[in-house]
Amino acid sequence: MKIGVIASIAHRLPPRSYGPWEQIASTLTEGFVARGHEVTLFASADSDTAARLHGTAPTGYEEDSNVDAKVWEGLHNAAVFERASEFDVIANHFDFMPLTYSRLVSTPVVTTIHGFSSPEIVSVYRSYDDVAHYVAISEANRHPALHYTATVHHGIDLDRFSFVPVPDDYLLFLGRIHPDKGTHLAVEVAQRSGLPLVIAGIVQDEAYFRDVVAPHVDGAGVSYVGPVGPVERDALLGRARALLHLISFAEPFGLSVVEALATGTPVIATRLGSMPEIIRDGVTGWLVADPDQAVSAVSRLHLVDRADCRADAVSRFGSARMIDAHLTVFERVLEQGHEDHG
Repeated sequence: MKIGVIASIAHRLPPRSYGPWEQIASTLTEGFVARGHEVTLFASADSDTAARLHGTAPTGYEEDSNVDAKVWEGLHNAAVFERASEFDVIANHFDFMPLTYSRLVSTPVVTTIHGFSSPEIVSVYRSYDDVAHYVAISEANRHPALHYTATVHHGIDLDRFSFVPVPDDYLLFLGRIHPDKGTHLAVEVAQRSGLPLVIAGIVQDEAYFRDVVAPHVDGAGVSYVGPVGPVERDALLGRARALLHLISFAEPFGLSVVEALATGTPVIATRLGSMPEIIRDGVTGWLVADPDQAVSAVSRLHLVDRADCRADAVSRFGSARMIDAHLTVFERVLEQGHEDHG
């Protein structure tokens, strides 16, 4: 199969630290190549891949302020569709913009919807619902106004995450530092539980970090280590007593949650969005409604078998399962096209 993969150009592939969309696009691309498919990856020019790389922006616009996002996103999308006839299928991991080109080509476009950044963009997805092939990343993230070809949970390269049977004595927050992600709630829960908290991730809301989070950072009870790369990420996740994922929005998936489970670390998360699909309440962590329940869950972490967390990640969230599922979607879409023209 000849596959064109269009990735985000916010970050290079694979991402050096933050970049969940880019990480999934990278994992899939390398998996398609490993299975013998002819793959062209459209990504930033500094990306690293076994596929044929069509580099557009010199680097990710979130990594270099000199890269104009609007300019390069336009050029990036155009580059894919100018070459559309070369591919059997285009795998879109770039959000809604590629859909606006999709009626101009005969190559089917399979769009993985990584989340809805605003209610307004749903209108774009609806406008192309009749010709699009949508893949949801969780049942919770399916929009009722859209039709979907499949739901495929994200998968990770399990070899990159080390199982740690006996952790250190700290709690971890890993992700975007933003009110929606509940960094301040993680601080509260850790302090009430009498355990140190390590915070890792990019600061997405500077005022929130400065006014709400930073006053608690003392390097002992609460530490901030900044964005972390793959090696540091693995170590931080594996040594933690638990990952605190106290979100206040409907999380489309939550890649860090699965990564934590892969190291054996249980997760305490708000019961919103995809969390009930990912976390087995009382087995691989706890689903909670508020900080009080989260504090109670911390006191019960000894009841969770870390080997069960790792086993659950292996059985449900490996990259091989995700890659195979996407290829099955492509085959189904191509078969449907042949039937329509038969």
